[in-house]
Amino acid sequence: MRRSEAQSGLDKIAIRMPFGLAVGLADPGPVLAIRADRGPPGSILTRVSVLAAGPVQLPVQLVRAAHPLHALATAVVLGAAALLSGRPLREGVLVAATVLVGQAVIGWHNDLVDRDRDAAHGRSGKPLATGSLDPGTVWFAVACGVLLVVPLALGSGVTAGCLYLLSVAVALLGNVALRRTAWSFLPWAVSYGLLPAFLSYGGWGGRADGDPPTLVMTVLAALLGVAVHVLLALPDLVDDNADGLRHLPLRLALRTGAPRLMVVTIVATVFLAASIVVAGLTVGLRQ
Repeated sequence: MRRSEAQSGLDKIAIRMPFGLAVGLADPGPVLAIRADRGPPGSILTRVSVLAAGPVQLPVQLVRAAHPLHALATAVVLGAAALLSGRPLREGVLVAATVLVGQAVIGWHNDLVDRDRDAAHGRSGKPLATGSLDPGTVWFAVACGVLLVVPLALGSGVTAGCLYLLSVAVALLGNVALRRTAWSFLPWAVSYGLLPAFLSYGGWGGRADGDPPTLVMTVLAALLGVAVHVLLALPDLVDDNADGLRHLPLRLALRTGAPRLMVVTIVATVFLAASIVVAGLTVGLRQ
């Protein structure tokens, strides 16, 4: 397929992707929306608008900047996986809480890294890009999140906790390294590939020690991470292409066309998720 045709595919997906619901949920409210539009991000007027919104808006904006849907979905899935593997309710809740905080840290850091690009492309759903959040506030939230996720992770056992913290560290590294290249999938594969080990080694308390995960579960989780990477990159392909990025999803879209890539990625994601469920019921999580 010629490059012009691939670019046409990118344009189509930018128009047809059904993100109206996400935009609606991310609406910051009339005070912030009206006043922030009167000044560029970072201006005095924009900062005044944030103060005028009142203290209730700050946690709302922090939640919006944490990629809440992805964070919540990942936390629920891993918490449920812990319960399905035979662990008691309190351990499932601990796993979900750990992952929720870890994903929030990753989301905040991602928006900090992308703040200038998001502002340049006028992404109103990004509080840092619109000036609704000050970068210093988000960095403070990242620091607090790290201080919280460490004891939460170690609460599942030293081995399990260290493996989850390594997964978070790899994801944070992926926010700043390799993301512009064809190797952009690697941090996603490694980060997701460590999650079965977090579950299999986990237990209750710092001295908990389990067993290594099965190879099948580790490989499937890593492949799912790659699929999620492509899926989440789809809405921004046009902007990424304009900015000169050449990550794996964009390279694939330029070859196949973005609409076709979207269909293939959704099918692959569903297939991999179903395969993980089947593997968990047959092969099992632990060796």
